[in-house]
Amino acid sequence: MSPEASAKQLKKTASQAGAEYNGITDGVIWQQLLLFFFPILFGTFFQQLYNTADAVIVGHFVGKEALAAVGGTTGTLINLLVGFFVGLSSGATVIISQFYGAKQDSRVSHAVHTAIAFAIAGGFVLMLIGFFGAPLALRAMGTPDDIMEYALVYIRIYFLGTIANLIYNMGAGILRAVGDSKRPLYFLMASCLTNIVLDIVLVVGFHMNVMGAAIATISSQAVSAILVIVVLTRTSDSYKLIFRKLKLHYVLVARIVRIGLPAGLQSVMYSLSNIIIQSSINSLGTDTIAAWTAYGKIDTIYWMIINAFGISITTFAGQNFGAGKYDRVRKGIRVCLGISMGATIALSLFLYFFGFYIFRLFTSDPAVLEIGLQMIHFLVPMFFTYICIEILSGGLRGVGDCWIPMIMTGLGVCVLRVLWVIFAVPYNRTCGCCGCSPSCPPTTPCWLWRPATPSPGPSPPSCS
Repeated sequence: MSPEASAKQLKKTASQAGAEYNGITDGVIWQQLLLFFFPILFGTFFQQLYNTADAVIVGHFVGKEALAAVGGTTGTLINLLVGFFVGLSSGATVIISQFYGAKQDSRVSHAVHTAIAFAIAGGFVLMLIGFFGAPLALRAMGTPDDIMEYALVYIRIYFLGTIANLIYNMGAGILRAVGDSKRPLYFLMASCLTNIVLDIVLVVGFHMNVMGAAIATISSQAVSAILVIVVLTRTSDSYKLIFRKLKLHYVLVARIVRIGLPAGLQSVMYSLSNIIIQSSINSLGTDTIAAWTAYGKIDTIYWMIINAFGISITTFAGQNFGAGKYDRVRKGIRVCLGISMGATIALSLFLYFFGFYIFRLFTSDPAVLEIGLQMIHFLVPMFFTYICIEILSGGLRGVGDCWIPMIMTGLGVCVLRVLWVIFAVPYNRTCGCCGCSPSCPPTTPCWLWRPATPSPGPSPPSCS
């Protein structure tokens, strides 16, 4: 072998030895899926704890009317408006990650400032819509009179804090786009703790009822927004935020909207169907509304888990698809389906037999507890029907197809669940109400159903 050939071989060997190992494309599949799953689950847990704190405290210290107002009735409207923007803004995360990976520092800077400006502008618009449109929307949903006052106070105060809410979500998306997934979690933990402490102080200590819960919520959102802004302004990297450079670059805005639109529309479809369903439930009385609200918080435990698996398989499928390892994509989906099934069976058994005790965390009212127990026994055994839609949809998103999952879930949440409300609820006030949940598809295949209260965890990556 010539000296030149030896040198080339030596260089090649050294290059191979120094190549960075990528566990997602080369490691044990089930291990890599779980390594992604648990951090996502942990973050989602704090988000759910954050959202549940208001319901637990007002349910015990104010009453079932306040519980019904804080959870079900207002939650659907909030998810409709805020969820659309959060889904839409996920396009910014995609763009920033692309620019950052390509080391295009000037484009990263433009995208960051456009994203934050977009969040501020969107938050201001949503604040006005939510504050002034709330009375009309609540009446259109058939909100009972004994709930209306509580619901109106809570939702109006909530929307006053919309700008801070959207700034945090956008800022956290920016940090995740550049590879920092830890600090958004820390900010969320701080915000969650702030919310719980203020709930206790304002609701229990100062007897501010629903107003106190709402103030605690927007105050904690402000804390998370401030923390993420501090990090962005103090970094020396290309994603540094400089307030005087805040500007909507319309080319980037158009690209953000184009990429994030499927996620935004999907969120809207969830919320529109939920508004129709909530309107139907509102006609069943305060006890049923309160029971449905509390059950939704318990139900979220499962959606939190299955959505974490969905996001995990999206990342796994995306990287392996990009590496050309198509067989590994298919095998990863099968493995994820198996793990998800095992987790679903275990949780279903636990909630079926012990869910009543969790339900008592929200209320001690006998009538509400009775209705809630019926919901648990009717719906929990149906959890397994949702595994396919979440995992398969996650796999499709990972290989770049965002529209087919959106269409599939759209058929389920906007057509089939609404038809169920129209034809079943009038004939059975309990089981008909339960059938509004996606986990109970008595007449449809499992892949057509979606959770009534989608998790606020991290949005799945949008396709570009």
